[in-house]
Amino acid sequence: MYDQPHSARPTIAMSFDQMLERVRHEGAYPTRERAEEVVRAVLTALGRQITGDERVDLAHRLPIEAARALTAPAPDGEQLTGWGFVKDLAARAGGTPATARWDTGAVLAAVASLAGPDLLARILRRLPDGYALLFGQAQLRQPHSRLAA
Repeated sequence: MYDQPHSARPTIAMSFDQMLERVRHEGAYPTRERAEEVVRAVLTALGRQITGDERVDLAHRLPIEAARALTAPAPDGEQLTGWGFVKDLAARAGGTPATARWDTGAVLAAVASLAGPDLLARILRRLPDGYALLFGQAQLRQPHSRLAA
């Protein structure tokens, strides 16, 4: 009924520059360029792990440049555990697992903030064990029933 333009993307909570500054501060990176390199590497790796509506919804909450990095790769057929994710990122980046873990924490803290608690919970339910800690969240486990033991 109204002839006003409709935006396909919701209002983003932070610009890409703001995201880079946050990651630069979180990760104590010396330059904006280094922070951008880390953001792109981690989001590309994350994009290989997240599928379905969660991938689409997360892309819509990220700044456009970050969303492009997230959605550039096709999702992998096999999901990695959180530790597997860190090791894969280290191998692809030519770094150590310790550095990859640091980079992942710096980037995913900003991503968690942008995703919000509801979307983050959905994402974590779809990913294997170990990702909650990478996003700076407690890793809660489902209690095992005595019958299953």
